[in-house]
Amino acid sequence: MTPARSSPGKTPVIAVLDVGKTNKKIFLLDDRYRILYERTTPLPETTDEDGFPCEDIHALTTWAKEEIRLAQRLDQVAIKAINVSAYGASLVHLDEQGKPIGPLYNYLKPYSEKLLHSFLTTYDVDHALSLQTASPVLGSLNSGLQLYRIKNEQPLFFKEIRYSLHLPQYVSYLFTGKPLTELTSIGCHTLLWDYGKKQYHRWVVEENMDSKFPELAASHHTTTKNGETIGVGVHDSSAALIPYLKATSSPFALLSTGTWCISLNPFNQSALTKDELELDCLQYLSYEGKPVKASRLFAGYEHDQMVRKMASHFNVRPDVFTSIEFNVDLTATLLKKGIAPSRRPNKLGAPHSDFDQRDLSPFKTLEEAYHQLIIDIVRRQVKSTGLVLNNTPVKRIFVDGGFSDNSVYMNLLAAGFPQFDVYAASVPQASAVGAALIIHHSWNSRPLLPDEVIELRRCKRPDGIEVHPII
Repeated sequence: MTPARSSPGKTPVIAVLDVGKTNKKIFLLDDRYRILYERTTPLPETTDEDGFPCEDIHALTTWAKEEIRLAQRLDQVAIKAINVSAYGASLVHLDEQGKPIGPLYNYLKPYSEKLLHSFLTTYDVDHALSLQTASPVLGSLNSGLQLYRIKNEQPLFFKEIRYSLHLPQYVSYLFTGKPLTELTSIGCHTLLWDYGKKQYHRWVVEENMDSKFPELAASHHTTTKNGETIGVGVHDSSAALIPYLKATSSPFALLSTGTWCISLNPFNQSALTKDELELDCLQYLSYEGKPVKASRLFAGYEHDQMVRKMASHFNVRPDVFTSIEFNVDLTATLLKKGIAPSRRPNKLGAPHSDFDQRDLSPFKTLEEAYHQLIIDIVRRQVKSTGLVLNNTPVKRIFVDGGFSDNSVYMNLLAAGFPQFDVYAASVPQASAVGAALIIHHSWNSRPLLPDEVIELRRCKRPDGIEVHPII
């Protein structure tokens, strides 16, 4: 496809709709992938038939269409392409007329233990399902189990469904009118995809659920409509990896930090083991369709919760913590003391680290308590990230997201990985940039230059500091 030419006097841009759980964003990026325009909109949730909070699919639909309409009316830019980055584990169901029906169920919704037991008894007698689909069994966080629940608990609704689209593909569908399935979405902890056979898993076919998914398209697939090139959409965690894969050929692992801190190693395609699954490891599919070994830690969420706890204890505002810089002497003292939590430490799979078990009274200052929090978090992070590094050629770890600007975290992480080069990586809005880059050749005639995409700052390991992973 020949990239579209720019309109006279207007800057050619790609519009990316970046759909997060909390905020919905639109970005306009030029042909050097610089963000020229961004706008954030929080959308209120609604509830499903059980009163559980969920995304308002109608509000989301209106938002997406309106944001593109407004962007098309801007005088300074000409939209040449559109793509979508959105969170996974969420399905939008379409009827025969292509209209959304039913709720967009929340992946945090509790799953029926009785139904889950029935499913596992039928399809996971030998406990191989998670290994074959590269995903732990996570209830509603497995989009395949969401559709399975509808079939068993709402059979009439299931019959009404013509197609089920993962959220990135639904938002793309709003502009193409063509329902499609895409690899990064179908391969992200869905229980749907057999990684070994590279097709839907046997249970999906036996339940006649594969008929609910439209044609499978490559992640770089585009459709042209009204003179604009429209991508098929991409899962946000996989999208965040794309700028790094495009910018460097040397082996690396990416630690993408946010509410979840996800360690992604595209150079580790080994099959999952039972031990790894029990420690919350899984695999994603890259935009190239290759397995990416990944591990997850709920560290960003824990950080925010514990910061609020400390703010209350020390009677300060939570934003005070953003000004705390790494103190090597204080860190050395804390590590030497080895202050034990007041209760039994948490295992890796638990939502909180040792700090959640700590009594704050022994800490004399806010700075001291905060350093202890990050020590506790990083000990778990070293364990979690280490799971995807074993037996691979990776010697560099890139850290992006919120923690990449946290000097306490970055110094301690570097101390936890003495045999690796640890970098704070700067790709503003990596998921959005990734979604733009994946269709580069469909709209952008400029060569892709790596140094225009990412900025790396090496974090030197602090002398005399050793951070060991939790056991």
